Amino acid sequence: MTERLRIGTRRSKLALTQSGMMQRAIAAAMGVTPADVETAVPLVHIVTTGDRVQDRRLLEIGGKAMFTKEIEEALLDGRVDVAIHSMKDVPAIQPPGLMIAAIPEREDARDAFVSHHYETFADLPMGARLGTASLRRGAQALALRPDLQIEMLRGNVDTRLQRLADGDFDAILLATSGLNRLGLSGVICERLSLDTFLPAPGQGALAIQTREGEADRIRNADWVAALNHPLTSLAVAAERGAMVALEGSCHTAMGAHATIADGRMLLTAEMLAPDGSARWRRSGELLDIEAADAEASAALLGETIGSQIQAVAGDQRVDA
Repeated sequence: MTERLRIGTRRSKLALTQSGMMQRAIAAAMGVTPADVETAVPLVHIVTTGDRVQDRRLLEIGGKAMFTKEIEEALLDGRVDVAIHSMKDVPAIQPPGLMIAAIPEREDARDAFVSHHYETFADLPMGARLGTASLRRGAQALALRPDLQIEMLRGNVDTRLQRLADGDFDAILLATSGLNRLGLSGVICERLSLDTFLPAPGQGALAIQTREGEADRIRNADWVAALNHPLTSLAVAAERGAMVALEGSCHTAMGAHATIADGRMLLTAEMLAPDGSARWRRSGELLDIEAADAEASAALLGETIGSQIQAVAGDQRVDA
């Protein structure tokens, strides 16, 4: 009989869509028939603080960990066996006792520009109201257009799109990956350049998290090998290395993105002043992505580049 594997997930529409994708993929890798998926690999819905409190910025209520804390507690307590997170919501350092078991292949990492009146970010008029909950996106937008009015926009994707439709904003910024997974790519007016809008570390990727004490059992499970995408894992390791060095959180406007081609990985990371008045960027390469210790080397590259940026940028944290 197949071992039952309970998956912890947030209850938002996007989280359930993403977790449902992973639920079906894990079940298939375990040899579970479609009729038995809900029994063998059930989804356990967990409401997080980030879902409950939506009238304040994340940095005011504890940062991005507010989207993962309750799920991680359920994992540590044994109420679930694995957890599915958006990688960009996962804090830089794993809580004691937990580990990332697999990272599936990444979706489009770019930010999306959505508007009912303007086709591109460059088309926005002077003083336009731009909605986003991300300190990074706001700083990057202001670096290009200091005239814009950045206004807080939290809530699930449907809520944000409705507020745009209601006329609360001239445009909003969202993650392309989430819109694609929800079947809403048609609302995207422009997929923003990876250069001007360097994504959050891990953006577009998912994290499958489990208990560290079960590392051997999990790593040897067929579904882990089936779902883990080595190149995505390598790129995310580099991006999160930069995140560690730059203390990446909802208090810091920073981005990092790694691309892999011709057997090499190129990582670019940056930190911005919260008002967009300055941005500091560095890049570096990992030349041997096939080495046995490539993932550790990628993380070290990220930390090195992040430290170089930190040395010149200083403290750019925003207090709650």
